[in-house]
Amino acid sequence: MQSLLDPAILFFALGVFAGLVRSNLEMPAAISKFLSIYLLMALGLKGGFALAASGLTPSVLSSLGLAMLLAVVVPLVGYVLLRRVLSGFNAAAVAATYGSVSAVTFVTATQYLESQAVPYGGYMAAAMALMESPAIILAVMLANAQRQRLAAAGTAPHSLHTPTVLAMATPGTGGVATATPRAGHGGPGFSMGKILHESFTDGTQLLLLGAMVIGLVTGDAGKAAMQPFSGDLFKGMLCLFLLDMGLATARNLPAVRHQSPWLLAYAVLGPLVHASLALGLAWVAKVPAGDAVLLMVLAASASYIAVPAVVRFAIPEADPSLYVSLSLGLTFPLNIVLGIPLYTQVVQGLWGA
Repeated sequence: MQSLLDPAILFFALGVFAGLVRSNLEMPAAISKFLSIYLLMALGLKGGFALAASGLTPSVLSSLGLAMLLAVVVPLVGYVLLRRVLSGFNAAAVAATYGSVSAVTFVTATQYLESQAVPYGGYMAAAMALMESPAIILAVMLANAQRQRLAAAGTAPHSLHTPTVLAMATPGTGGVATATPRAGHGGPGFSMGKILHESFTDGTQLLLLGAMVIGLVTGDAGKAAMQPFSGDLFKGMLCLFLLDMGLATARNLPAVRHQSPWLLAYAVLGPLVHASLALGLAWVAKVPAGDAVLLMVLAASASYIAVPAVVRFAIPEADPSLYVSLSLGLTFPLNIVLGIPLYTQVVQGLWGA
């Protein structure tokens, strides 16, 4: 119970409450975007400073290698399971959502570990960046394979959704990116090269990795200079951001009620299974306790920004209400409120920390 009294989690709960009672509390979109940029920049700097202090040790490489393995295994397993209850296109989109990661969940987890005095490697921010794109790429490949099967069978893929290009979502817009219709893309003619380019040059990844490189290059001197920015302000900024995320979550809750019970079960149990897989791999590889917690958090999290921004464009046949409402309306709050403390306690029990 004490873990739920963390200010960041309480501000998230306040945002959900304000949204549910239809309060006029609202965070301006520009401030939401600033907060997300700040958190990514501060997280990248912290990771770079930590990597400058530790170097590329076997432990670092092991954690990053496990992150890449999870980034491939989780969406593939998810697709196989979801294919039993969804069309190929919807299964690929939801699998991508749960195979990718949530930066906000990860940032909250790092702050929670610090509050519990559990050490972790700042380089795990690189693991988060590495895990974001593989699920999206796999989903597009699976969707293209589905289109080829339909074409071979003489059945054209049916799309109920307009192909769109989406700007990066901010909580100030309800957690869902604003869309601009764009014809002539998506479907069989969609360029895999474009997907790869957008995945690896995405602004969030560039900022995160760029800040990490700056932290790595500047080392202790940079850490001392940036301490007021990336250290002292971090907790307060995170609380503001989670307040806004609570408001966004409340706006997405009504859509959750309309989903299939099977999908609701997957949104709750799937992340637990993914976290358990990460736990087993971390145990076998003897990953440090803090890194093991973060691997579990990353495996259990679901994307509500990066995936919608690409998948709505690349897989227009999929229903966006499925992957957006499940990830933001159900999985995200469960991870924030219950998942992070649970994963930490499990690791501490097994590792004897």
